[in-house]
Amino acid sequence: MFSLEGITTNVQDWLLMKFNPTMALAIECVIVILLSISLFAILGLVLVLMERKVAAHIQIRLGPNRVGPGGMFQTVADTLKLIMKEGLTPDKADKFLFNLAPFVVMMVGMLLLAPIAFAKNFQIWDINIGVLYISSVSSLSVIGILMAGWASNNKYSLLGAMRSGAQIVSYELSAGFAVLTIVVLTGSLQISEIVNAQQNGWWIFKGHIPAVIAFVLYIIAVTAETNRAPFDLAEAESELTAGFHTEYSGMRFALFFLAEYINIFIVCAIGATLFFGGWMPLHIGNWEAFNHIMDYIPSSVWFMGKTFFLIFLIMWFRWTFPRLRVDQLLNLEWKYLLPISLFNLLLVAVIAILGWHF
Repeated sequence: MFSLEGITTNVQDWLLMKFNPTMALAIECVIVILLSISLFAILGLVLVLMERKVAAHIQIRLGPNRVGPGGMFQTVADTLKLIMKEGLTPDKADKFLFNLAPFVVMMVGMLLLAPIAFAKNFQIWDINIGVLYISSVSSLSVIGILMAGWASNNKYSLLGAMRSGAQIVSYELSAGFAVLTIVVLTGSLQISEIVNAQQNGWWIFKGHIPAVIAFVLYIIAVTAETNRAPFDLAEAESELTAGFHTEYSGMRFALFFLAEYINIFIVCAIGATLFFGGWMPLHIGNWEAFNHIMDYIPSSVWFMGKTFFLIFLIMWFRWTFPRLRVDQLLNLEWKYLLPISLFNLLLVAVIAILGWHF
């Protein structure tokens, strides 16, 4: 099940020597869960600080610069504040669903980490239907959002949840068709095979015009799916206070806040894998000397570099474009992005049949 290179393989062998296979697998699962939680915590701290620094740079100001060197401990201070704050539950709320909703949203994020290849031979679960698994599991996050909005017994929360549900369900179509473009080019749903197919060039370059169109569609769609500006209608402060998590405070609010940034990382990691080769270094044709130099850069550095580039792109959107109205948001998907996605899928099918993508 697990395919972790180097030291982790030695740990697997040691566990199998000391314990029976069932117990060894259970211990391995616990280790993976602990590592995933640690990754979530680190990403939350890094991405929130990155968001503030990017916003400050775009708006020509300093951003956090007092707590720690260059303000790098500001997010640590914010985390401590959220941990110490009291978690309040409204009197007439559905307490069970109200408390469950943030954990549902976080669990979806943890499940989505499984098929992502973080480096060469460093993947939790190399399932042969990895793309289908990601598309299916990512759809579950809307359940946690609807649960939070309905259980809060707050009209603003309910409106925010309904907006978010309509938005996520709509833009999932364009995101799905963009992903299918790469699946058609590769001929496989397995993440490792999609990455290996880009050994002689990333799909964004060798997939011709359909790959570029699919990438643009994907970035727009996942920005909307993660409720990021200019598609943040579910959390429109001027209209809905804080949207579906208006009634949340303390650590339950922190889980929603963290889930948003984790989802940004996941969609960008998937985008980097599908369109930019994931951990695969940049190789150009027969340039053997150049390709050899690129191979010296660790695969994990390639993966994280591409992922954080896409994260920067999404943050750039937030601080550049004004918020859309609800009707504009849905019109963009159903009248423009969806027809373009369908035509692009037909075009890439023709290219794949004629073999022009190799």
